Amino acid sequence: MPNLQADTRIPVSVLTGFLGAGKTTLLNHVLTADHGEKIAVIVNEFGEVGIDNQLVVGADEEVFEMNNGCICCTVRGDLIRILGQLMEAKLGKGSRRKADFDRVLIETTGLADPAPVAQTFFVDPEIAAFYKLDAIVTVVDAKHAGQHLDDGHEAQEQVAFADVLLLNKTDLASGDELQKLELRLRAMNPAAKLYHTQQSRIDINQILGIGAFDLEKKLEIEPGFLEDDDHEHDDEVTSVFLRETRPLDLNKVERFINEWLMDHGVDTFRYKGVLNIKGMKKRVVFQGIHMLFSSYPDRDWKQDDVPTSEFVVVGRNLDEDWFREQFAGCVAS
Repeated sequence: MPNLQADTRIPVSVLTGFLGAGKTTLLNHVLTADHGEKIAVIVNEFGEVGIDNQLVVGADEEVFEMNNGCICCTVRGDLIRILGQLMEAKLGKGSRRKADFDRVLIETTGLADPAPVAQTFFVDPEIAAFYKLDAIVTVVDAKHAGQHLDDGHEAQEQVAFADVLLLNKTDLASGDELQKLELRLRAMNPAAKLYHTQQSRIDINQILGIGAFDLEKKLEIEPGFLEDDDHEHDDEVTSVFLRETRPLDLNKVERFINEWLMDHGVDTFRYKGVLNIKGMKKRVVFQGIHMLFSSYPDRDWKQDDVPTSEFVVVGRNLDEDWFREQFAGCVAS
């Protein structure tokens, strides 16, 4: 795992969200903002002929558009290929025109499951060495999200994988609708940062360069939302939040996660946390997507910290009692 303190890899942000939520509007907002960075953009469209490149403002960014399917399925190989081409261009290799860029933005189709996009940065060694996944940003349509979440697995999965949730078009929903939707989103994914937006406008420092996927900053989890049942929906996607102040045994943690994933890997979308491991002065970051997970030392606990393990699992069919029992069983002897 690269040294996070001297990580020079190119950060990648994934913009996702259901059809019409405001992803392209957000992308345009980022590209026209006064940030002084050069951004390479990968736009994914579903279908033979793409139009998103006509909707995305020109600036100096190159748009790499992938057709004939979603990033998440048939063109996943294209994503690796295009990231590889960008890497070669950045390094000035081969016959490709040299490209100068500071970060990459990937806008997925509204029908995409973000998981395989994220997995790309785990499973391909060259890609993992050159790029780092900074955050998955999911745009949620405040007016129509309830229907999307009720009707489609894709919308639930986009919420489940998010590091940042933008509750967009808030001017089109009532205060009561917004409150119910926010409670629902937080119950599904309590670890994600949540912001209210109109026309996808937000301070880009809240979505770019935040290190949310690598957990460079301690997770800011609000466990109270896990206990709030004041919503009307029985979503398939739920979350379990775990906390333990006693030092843990990392081998026991990995064993219990492996045991769960053997039967439930497909339904386990995201899991991540900061762990207090016996005998280690540094915090240990633990994170995973479906069957893939990793753990690595982060930074020393601060003097005024009370070393505490905090862990969240987001997925379907989660057995909360089992997780609590197993996590308690990871306490070091």
